[in-house]
Amino acid sequence: MASKQSFTSVRLGPLTLNNRFVKAATFEGVMPRGQVSDALIDFHTEVARGGAAMTTVAYCAVSPGGRVHRDTVVLDRDRVHELRRLTDAVHAAGALVCAQIGHAGLVANTLSNRNPTLAPSTRLSAPAMGLVKAATVEQLDSLVDDFGAAATFAVDAGFDAIEIHMGHGYLLSSFFSPNLNKRTDRYGGNTVRRAELARRVAERVRLEVGDAVAVTAKFNMDDGVRGGFWLTDSLPTAQLLESDGHLDALQLTGGSSLLNPMYYFRGDVPLDEFIASQPRLVGLGLRVLGRRMFRAYPFEEAFFLPLARQFRAALSMPLMLLGGINRLDTVEAALADGFDFIAMARSLLRDPFLINHFREETATEGLCIHCMKCMPTVYSGTHCVVRTTASIAS
Repeated sequence: MASKQSFTSVRLGPLTLNNRFVKAATFEGVMPRGQVSDALIDFHTEVARGGAAMTTVAYCAVSPGGRVHRDTVVLDRDRVHELRRLTDAVHAAGALVCAQIGHAGLVANTLSNRNPTLAPSTRLSAPAMGLVKAATVEQLDSLVDDFGAAATFAVDAGFDAIEIHMGHGYLLSSFFSPNLNKRTDRYGGNTVRRAELARRVAERVRLEVGDAVAVTAKFNMDDGVRGGFWLTDSLPTAQLLESDGHLDALQLTGGSSLLNPMYYFRGDVPLDEFIASQPRLVGLGLRVLGRRMFRAYPFEEAFFLPLARQFRAALSMPLMLLGGINRLDTVEAALADGFDFIAMARSLLRDPFLINHFREETATEGLCIHCMKCMPTVYSGTHCVVRTTASIAS
């Protein structure tokens, strides 16, 4: 199997990837006060040594208010030198490296950030711990500038690609959503107007970086919530983004960090571990409301594939398939279906060297058991607890 399409080289904009495997963005949880730590560099160099063609650094905010919380990197001029250490290390380990850039919007913890955040329309947000006011047109113009500046700094820091975060209920994703976006100006109303902000951002990023790097987007196919962004909106929105010509690929995802996070994780809900990882008051709230916040979805191999096939049929641009991919036969079947890249996350937490094992034909399936107990570790350094236990035992 390893001699087949999985390990053929492929173009992504100006880049040539030496295989079809991309490490998807997984919040690493090792950026204290937004600093680039040795642990963050080690996280990505291990993935690079493990055989992935490209690894993705998550999550690089375009402004202080756009952070998820205070321990999030802001991709500004002050971080260029630190991030250059990371990109140089990944390149030395044999892989390319992508910066995921975005604004958290309604998902931002304003108490931690000590900065206000933005939303398409005024509403309460649990992560923001209060009311978030609708962004003004002037604020959105500044936001587009922030994305452009962050993209420039990413190039200066040595990144090979930029992934614009348009998923998971983050700011650009929330503008797509008819459930969250109730605006009546140029940024709200029908599908085309709700896509306007994301299209402006993609245009600005491309204008700033030219053909120096690849530009992609993480894009929601389905919010997984009633009245949210779904195929009737997401397919035509993707076609608009393709027609604009600013993106080299879409990485297809779904779910909402704001309203339905388990939709893009799938598997057991590690509620006890979440409660233990939180301050006492937040933990008490999770005991009462946790089951309502974290809906259970059984794990299925390649769980986004049925939705993603709709996009493959409607688009000609390169697509990255994401979501519960653990087996080499799944990879080969997806590539045969016309997907260009395979994005993997949890399976590479469990075994960062899985891609090499596929290539060497010493494995045809990853070791991840989909327990999702890695999720609460984002507060202390994202890792697979099974892998850690196995390492200690050995």
